[in-house]
Amino acid sequence: MISIKLKARAKINLTLDVVGKAENGYHLLETVMQTLKLHDVVYLKKISADKIKIKTNLPWVPVDERNLVYAAIDYMRRTYSLKEGIFAELYKRIPVGAGLGGGSADCASAIFAMNKLFGLRLSTAEMLDICRMFGTDIPFCLLRGTALGTGLGDELEILPDAPNFHVVLAKPPVSVSTAHVYKNLVWDKVENHPNTPEFIGAVKSQDRKTISGGLVNVLETVTLKEQPLAAHLKERLLELGAEGALQSGSGPTVYGLFTDLEAAEKAFRTIKEETSLKDIFLSEFYKNRMGEKNYGQRF
Repeated sequence: MISIKLKARAKINLTLDVVGKAENGYHLLETVMQTLKLHDVVYLKKISADKIKIKTNLPWVPVDERNLVYAAIDYMRRTYSLKEGIFAELYKRIPVGAGLGGGSADCASAIFAMNKLFGLRLSTAEMLDICRMFGTDIPFCLLRGTALGTGLGDELEILPDAPNFHVVLAKPPVSVSTAHVYKNLVWDKVENHPNTPEFIGAVKSQDRKTISGGLVNVLETVTLKEQPLAAHLKERLLELGAEGALQSGSGPTVYGLFTDLEAAEKAFRTIKEETSLKDIFLSEFYKNRMGEKNYGQRF
């Protein structure tokens, strides 16, 4: 195999709760995550030159060791004594700094691609260990589907595929620092927490009403106060018929869930016309067949 092309899919948090702090100061999470069909494209090709070359369609995206794809490829080349170099092309559609895991998905795809390209025969668990070296969202972006994340969000339990929803995503033209959000979160004073066991039960029973009514992200207590446009977009999605709406991750992207495609398309058009946002998308849940057979499996 000389080259490989993969879809690096976005993720959203259906729930996100902070349940404590680790000794190192990091927040301990419970979060139900869901993969979307919205994706970047990651293309890797072996080259004879002893180097890593990265190309992207966005001129401001770094193409050196600051890029997670570069860092993961470099690590795997060194660790497994790989002789060929790599040319990587990233076609970005998932907005950067949006809380949708675009960079994490690209990195996970690169790790998967390197395993295939060089016939390393790494197990899923071994690839996940590499993912954890580069970020807490990356392991989920490798597994995909629907999963519960605990610990730092990188300890995963596979859930059955959630019932499908159409998803309208809207990102204000700002970036939010995840570190800033967690630093300013007074987690033990948050009043509204997700009912994670009930939510997981709804996923298992395919209960759309409980899922759409159970969307809670405690990080909204920071981001939506500081980003009024994000708060407005969340309310507007609900006014336009979303059965539930939430901020993904630390934001600033918010999304609405719809069972009816026509209603989702109307909400998408309306928000685009009202705001002229560049980053607004209509997508839907991505089902991972792994979830059908392996739910309950922990990584």
